[in-house]
Parts: sequence; C-alpha cells; structure tokens
Amino acid sequence: MNKTRRKTIKYLSQGMLSAGALGLSASIISCDSKAAKDMQRGYEDGLSSKMKKPFFDISLAQWSLHKSFFGDALKDGFGAFGKALASDPDSLLRGVLDPIDFPSIAKKDYGVDAVEFVNTFYYSKAKDMTYLKDLKDRCDSEGVKAVLIMCDALGDLGDLDDQKRAQAVINHHPWVDAAKYLGCHAIRVNAAGSGTADEVKSAAVQGLGSLSEYGKKNGISIIVENHGGYSSDGSWLASVMAEVGDPNCGTLPDFGNFCIERNEDFSCKIEYDRYKGTAELMPYAKGISAKTHDFDADGNEVHTDYRKMLQIVKDAGYTGYIDIEYEGQTLSEADGIKATKALLEKVGAELA
Repeated sequence: MNKTRRKTIKYLSQGMLSAGALGLSASIISCDSKAAKDMQRGYEDGLSSKMKKPFFDISLAQWSLHKSFFGDALKDGFGAFGKALASDPDSLLRGVLDPIDFPSIAKKDYGVDAVEFVNTFYYSKAKDMTYLKDLKDRCDSEGVKAVLIMCDALGDLGDLDDQKRAQAVINHHPWVDAAKYLGCHAIRVNAAGSGTADEVKSAAVQGLGSLSEYGKKNGISIIVENHGGYSSDGSWLASVMAEVGDPNCGTLPDFGNFCIERNEDFSCKIEYDRYKGTAELMPYAKGISAKTHDFDADGNEVHTDYRKMLQIVKDAGYTGYIDIEYEGQTLSEADGIKATKALLEKVGAELA
C-alpha cells in the first residue's frame, strides 16, 4: 500500500472515529446545516491538501546525515578536520553509516528517490571509477536520481591570487567529471575568497566563469550556494551571477545560510535577511536547500517561515528539486530529516 493511500485511509478512519465519539450519525452529518457543511468542507479541504503533490521535487542532502557518516571526526573542529581531509580522508569516516549506502538509505529509510552527494564523504574517490561505478549502480538499482555533488575544500574560486584561483578551478574538474558519470545535473561550489567585497567579487567572477566553461563541455552546471562570508549577502552573490552572465552558472539558495559574519562562539553576528536574499538569488536558481534546525509543536521550522519562503520560490517559477538539509541539535538526524520532509510536503501541497 503506498503512502498516499495509507494517509487517506488514516484520515478517513480518524474522521469516522471523531464523528462516532461526538454521537453524530451519518444522517446528521449530511443534513443541510451550516455546522455540517462547514465540517464537510473542512474535511474535504484537508483531504485534498494531503493528496496534492508539492509544486517541486524533493531530494535528500547527504549532509543531513554527516554525524552518522563522520562519527566523532568533527569533534576537534573544522581546522583539524581539514588537515585530516588533506592527508587521510578515509580516516574521517568513523560513523555508523557508510557513504556508499546513501542511495539505499535515502530510498528505504526516508522514501526519497533523489540524492545530493557531498564530496567530503568521497574525498579520495573522485577519480576512482570502480567506486563511482558501484555508487552509480546502487542509485540505479534503487531507482534513485543523483541530482548534484556539493563540493567543498577544493580551494577558493574567489582567491585574489591568479595561480591559486586557477588551481582551485582545476581541483573542481574531477568532481565535474564524477557528476557527469553519476548522472547529476550540477556541482555546488562556493564563491569564497579573502579581500574586499569588490576584490573577491571580481576574482569569483573569473573563477566561476572559467569553471563554468569546463562544466558546459560536460553538460554540468556550476551552482553557487550562499555559504558564509560575502556569499551570504544575497545582493552580492546576485551581482556575481549577473557579471558571470553564463546560463550554465547559477545559484543554490539555502534558506538558512545568510549569516555574513560570526562571533567567536560561532553564533551569528551579522545576518542578511533570508527572505530578501532568497528572492534575489531565485532568478539564477538551479537548486534549493531547505535548511532546518528546530521545529515547534506543529512541525513548523522556528527560524524560517516556510510558507513565506516557499511562496517566494513558487513566485519565481521554480519547480525543480528542493533538498532536505537538517542541521539541528534537538532532534536526531533521522527525525530531523523526517520532520523537514513532512514540512516540505505539507506546505508544498498547500501552495500547489
């Protein structure tokens, strides 16, 4: 029995039980009274909403399970993690889950048939065709679509040093190739660099433009996430996209990544308006990340108004993939993923 049918039966059963508990017979419910009509209309609206498909597709971002893959590898901070990533990346895979199983995990545990990989889980595997074939075979056998690869720790595409920026571009090439082999449509990159906003912008335009040319030859889009620093300023990143001016280069708006500057304890010091930023990035969007951290008793994300945010997405005419990316601390990774999926399905259906 599929999920929609189970939910429909559950809804019908609950409606019948409620009517019985209130002592309402079928004849009373069907009578021509305002209360009965309101009850019936509410029931039909609720059932209709539950059966609608969201106006977008849902994928699962692998980072939602980073604790389950990395285990305690991040306990000493990203500095130590980065050093280990460069010297012995496989040593960081200390969790209870194996990255090779991600397609099966997404499908069987969460009912999601599209995945977004993260390169740091496969850092030593970019050119390992035996491993990539196994990963692709697992996607195919599960009927899971590989959407994109999120790429980090490959150098700054907005580095002011021409040689370092050129090397960063080259470092991304194997991941473009891997994405093509896996059947992805894009890799997600970062527009990072050190300098003034204008200096990094100029360098990022060059770096992204160069990488986009390579991606275009392979049918892979280069999409940039608002991911800290200048890139979390929606107007800055939108202006970078406008100057790159390449349809193959786009954005991946992340609903929760608009912190421009952080305090020493990693709390956000300066935050860009997430709704304004998302609206500014949507004209270039080729992917979207539904970041979540905490939920209220009704299943709503407490930091982001998902109805407001998804309305912005819909108004932009976007109908592609929106990924589940849970990063909270209160719920387990599994429960956080399920809560995010439920929220996307609920609001997506309401707006469909």
